[in-house]
Amino acid sequence: MGSNWVLAAVAAFVAGLVLYFKSDKERQENGEWSNALQWGYLLMMVGIFGVLSFFMSFTAVLLIFVLFTGVVWLVHKKRLKADAKHLDKGHFTDYMSGFFPIILVVFVLRTFIAEPFQIPSSSMRPGLVVGDFILVNKFSYGIRTPIVNNVLIPTGSVERGDVVVFNYPEQPSVNYIKRAIGLPGDVIEYKDKVLSINGKPLDDMPNGTYSYSEYIPQIGQTVEIQAEQFEENIGSHQFNVLKVPGYSSYEPAQLAEFSRQPFAGNCEYAADGSAFRCTVPEGHYFMMGDNRDNSSDSRYWGFVSDKLIVGKAFFIWMNFNDFGRIGTMIR
Repeated sequence: MGSNWVLAAVAAFVAGLVLYFKSDKERQENGEWSNALQWGYLLMMVGIFGVLSFFMSFTAVLLIFVLFTGVVWLVHKKRLKADAKHLDKGHFTDYMSGFFPIILVVFVLRTFIAEPFQIPSSSMRPGLVVGDFILVNKFSYGIRTPIVNNVLIPTGSVERGDVVVFNYPEQPSVNYIKRAIGLPGDVIEYKDKVLSINGKPLDDMPNGTYSYSEYIPQIGQTVEIQAEQFEENIGSHQFNVLKVPGYSSYEPAQLAEFSRQPFAGNCEYAADGSAFRCTVPEGHYFMMGDNRDNSSDSRYWGFVSDKLIVGKAFFIWMNFNDFGRIGTMIR
């Protein structure tokens, strides 16, 4: 998928370059630049954006484009002030500077206000399903420095039970979404699929059954999953979780990643997969999916640093497969 994305981005850049060299560089009678020239610039920008986003975060690429178009915008304004006729010959600065206010607004909104995110897996069923487009509140846990992600202005903190989007610790360019189960200093225990926080077991109230279809890459087939549904309460959050009969508290075969983590010593695992117990280190969180037996989470790849937090998920704004989910608040 990633290599295809890069190839598409390179193809867009090459197409834009061809259009640029073949285009008319003079203004048209209507005062605009030729369509070929405009499309050439646009495709080249799309291509560069696509290639860069493969190697760095979307926010980092946006920041680069804000800085670049901002410099072009300043140069263009300075040239116009010195020579009003520059408008008739500076197609590069004239056209490119027009992107600056648009990209700046997108950057500010996405970095400090809200960011869209698409649910890619079934790990948060039944609350969130594949195909949900959600909004993430970027200032719930503080106004953060772009890229570095340190908190500049505290506005709140992660609470137990929050549905949180964060950078995956093993590959920070990828975003994950899970529920915050443990805060710094908490002792998390999951024994015989009963969750305890600081020695207090959570009451799981049976709430019927739940079935869904899931594509299994290992066998190349779509299978029907039958799960038991339970109502769970953590902090101020009330939500449903899924447990598949016959599954253990964790899969021992999947612990290879966790053993390499710097805080691996904070956890104890029963060899038969029946239980584990973890103490959350300072500045970190323990994350789990609501679909307990179908979730790659902190059980397997460790704790999430506060510096990897993106924001709090709060709203489903689109699902093209089920319009009835639009407008659902995330519990």
